[in-house]
Amino acid sequence: MQSLITAVREQEEAARFLAWPGDFDLDRSDHGEDVHLASGDALEGFAGDGAGGTFFFCGEGGEERPILYADSEGGAALVAMGLPELLRLLLVVPWWRDCQTFTAEESRELAAGYLDDTPDLVTRRDRAATALGLELLPEADVLTRLRDGAVKAGKNVVLIFTPEGEPYAPLITG
Repeated sequence: MQSLITAVREQEEAARFLAWPGDFDLDRSDHGEDVHLASGDALEGFAGDGAGGTFFFCGEGGEERPILYADSEGGAALVAMGLPELLRLLLVVPWWRDCQTFTAEESRELAAGYLDDTPDLVTRRDRAATALGLELLPEADVLTRLRDGAVKAGKNVVLIFTPEGEPYAPLITG
């Protein structure tokens, strides 16, 4: 079975959607700062965003590993339990970084701005999901999984700025 990373690289339309509005680029995997997990588990940067944030696989294994997102301002959060979940998040709620309450209502308000700029957003999203073989979940479910994962499972996944031994601040709190 083909990996999802390979599929993203090979599916141009999906890669374009993930790049924008998803702000996810497989060619931006260097975080630019020396970091490690407090647990000592492996940490592997595999993608980034345009603002200097990085997506990391945590622990050993493949694309099913938990994924931590660290921004360039010293914040971090566990955002997905594996690459399929992360890609669903980026496809369904590409504006997740701007969500404060993680409700479907707030997300719809944020989506309105994106839809004004990109009227074919939903069509492009659906084609990208099909190309990657991903079944999309309802927006409310995706947001709940993000919040619950970050707050519950994520409390044990702490990113440390290695030179100072200081933890990154939680991006998502209860």
